[in-house]
Amino acid sequence: MAEIKRYDNRLGVWGWLGGGRWGIERYAYILHRLTGLAILLYFLMHVVVTSLRATGQYLWVEGGFFHQPIFKFGEFLVFAAFAYHALNGIRLVLVELGFAVGKPIEPIYPYKTSLNVQRPLLIIMMILAAILLAAGGSEFLGLGK
Repeated sequence: MAEIKRYDNRLGVWGWLGGGRWGIERYAYILHRLTGLAILLYFLMHVVVTSLRATGQYLWVEGGFFHQPIFKFGEFLVFAAFAYHALNGIRLVLVELGFAVGKPIEPIYPYKTSLNVQRPLLIIMMILAAILLAAGGSEFLGLGK
């Protein structure tokens, strides 16, 4: 019977959180998945709250349940998730269509032509998301008035 190889988790929780040799692309992938799930959760909650109107419950009226400060912060988080998810989605579409792949060479890992084109595109996307978050954050904090 073949012996099963076991690998110790020497890094503990940090090995899961830090990712070891993961690059920025892996973190962008994880954040894209998490923001997608968060937007889906928000959409489902929005449908439930909106459907409560049929029973005569208006939760978003002035001074109501959804006008507490924690929900204002929640709106900002939804905005942040949408901004990141949309911009990263545009980046992924450009990559899938071949605009950010680079010149073809012998495929030796790490694929340097892809990294030389995709990583700057990822950084540009993150800068645009930060600018969008700063502009939107000032509006949510009441500084844009």
